[in-house]
Amino acid sequence: MVQSTENTVDALKKQSAFLIQLAAKTVPKPLNCLPLVLTTDYFLQGRQKRVVLNKKVLEDPSLYHYAIFSDNVLATSVVINSTMLHASEPEKHVFHIVTDKLSFAAMKMWFLVNSPAKVTIQVENIDDFKWLNSSYCSVLRQLESARMKEYYFKASHPSTLSDGFENLKYRNPKYLSMLNHLRFYLPEVYPKLEKILFLDDDIVVQKDLTPLWSLDMQGMVNAAVETCKESFHRFDKYLNFSHPKISENFDPNACGWAFGMNMFDLKEWRKRNMTGIYHYWQDMNEDRTLWKLGSLPPGLITFYNLTYPLDRSWHVLGLGYDPQLNQTEIDNAAVVHYNGNYKPWLELAIAKYKSYWSRYVMLDNPYLQLCHISQ
Repeated sequence: MVQSTENTVDALKKQSAFLIQLAAKTVPKPLNCLPLVLTTDYFLQGRQKRVVLNKKVLEDPSLYHYAIFSDNVLATSVVINSTMLHASEPEKHVFHIVTDKLSFAAMKMWFLVNSPAKVTIQVENIDDFKWLNSSYCSVLRQLESARMKEYYFKASHPSTLSDGFENLKYRNPKYLSMLNHLRFYLPEVYPKLEKILFLDDDIVVQKDLTPLWSLDMQGMVNAAVETCKESFHRFDKYLNFSHPKISENFDPNACGWAFGMNMFDLKEWRKRNMTGIYHYWQDMNEDRTLWKLGSLPPGLITFYNLTYPLDRSWHVLGLGYDPQLNQTEIDNAAVVHYNGNYKPWLELAIAKYKSYWSRYVMLDNPYLQLCHISQ
């Protein structure tokens, strides 16, 4: 009876995990409505409202430049709203948004009519980056290959629930999106800039971030908050140390760090050819034996021994999966990050963390009201 009960509990846990993964990947109807309405308005009237941005401002290295790569209009608006609410000298802040062709019109329309005062916002379509092609970009070549498509999609009818859970995880659209890998091409996207702050779209800014631009990174390329606590989140969690290429080049106990809020020194990046290092390791991992998923493992490899550790108060993670976080640390954080499945725009969101995000949603906006978005 005990064994039978344990088997039942185990099966229910797997079922729960599977359903959570499924729910996390499902876009709610109001969030589907928003880009559709915005896209329609862009083609009806937005093109006539086109704003010509000052190229000198977009390329001025003395200003505060941010990069956000996202196809989520609402989430991106919260990142920018929360950043600018705490920023001094808003006219010195420049946001560079890159999205995909399906979201481009919606993103453009939103910021044509909802741009915060004085701030500069550039919206670009990743498909317009003609240099970003499979002959230059390793991961794009791999994503287009039949072998990779089979890897992600072959088990459309899993034989067991656990198989279904694993394959659903692999079919997460972000792993097949170049927006997720564009962070490794920042110097190519912004050739005139010297420093840029990279922000994920599932973060909220709670303090002025401008001190990060005057940070002495001591010759490092990437500044990030480390995530290792005791034995957790070290390199051996992300990389396959049974492979000699990994075990000979990296320390399994090296501390992991987080994407989500990263200051990149683009001058050092170019000097050290970081994109070339990224390409080398992506080519080595074509058979996926060095690591399996995502952009963090190649990030850990590419910026190995070239990451400057930020104080933890700059970036508190876990609001998308851990209900036991320290409330004081959240309140005192410069940036809070909803990494995990429980995104704040989903019904799955952890209730006590949702207000940190929803306070920056423009609920009186006519587009949000039309789509019945009431976060």
